[in-house]
Amino acid sequence: MPFKKTIFVIIILLIVIAFSCDQAHTPLPRGYFRIDLPEKEYKPFDTVFPYRFLMPVYAQFVPDTRPDAEAYWGDLVFPEFGASLHLSYKAVQNSNQLNEYIEDNRNFVNRHIPKATGFQENVYTNEENNVYGILYEIRGREAASPMQFYLTDSTRHFLRGALYFNVTPNNDSLAPVIRFLSDDIRILMESLEWQ
Repeated sequence: MPFKKTIFVIIILLIVIAFSCDQAHTPLPRGYFRIDLPEKEYKPFDTVFPYRFLMPVYAQFVPDTRPDAEAYWGDLVFPEFGASLHLSYKAVQNSNQLNEYIEDNRNFVNRHIPKATGFQENVYTNEENNVYGILYEIRGREAASPMQFYLTDSTRHFLRGALYFNVTPNNDSLAPVIRFLSDDIRILMESLEWQ
């Protein structure tokens, strides 16, 4: 008799479980890790370099020590995000050289076109500090560098910057960080002064 009661209880439990769920399971969309963004705060980058600017306190400037690096090259490293803003400086001797640097910059940007879904050029002018340039926002899931820029005074100085991440490009998931760092790049451009 106890065996019949046990089977009866199991059958009742199975019936209750079967009728207790009246909707089908729907899988959730793929999620990404939560990214905690720090508060915006800036400090001066003011050294013996021929340029100075405001940089975020959560970034570090690391001079470029590669054998082919030129003077005043370096990376603004964002360790929390695995990102680096590569900065390369060139002294300008004449207008032909300036045109060559601008053309080289355009070629670097154009290398991203096959992976880009679009890009936007933003002309930058600061007559007070004698700083002129272009900020390129490169859109596309697989674009290796989502932001690049160059700044010049048109006579003596040329500074180029390119943002890279230390991961395989997936700019959809990096979008919040790219937006966050784009503000820092704009602050750098707006605060840049030649020395």
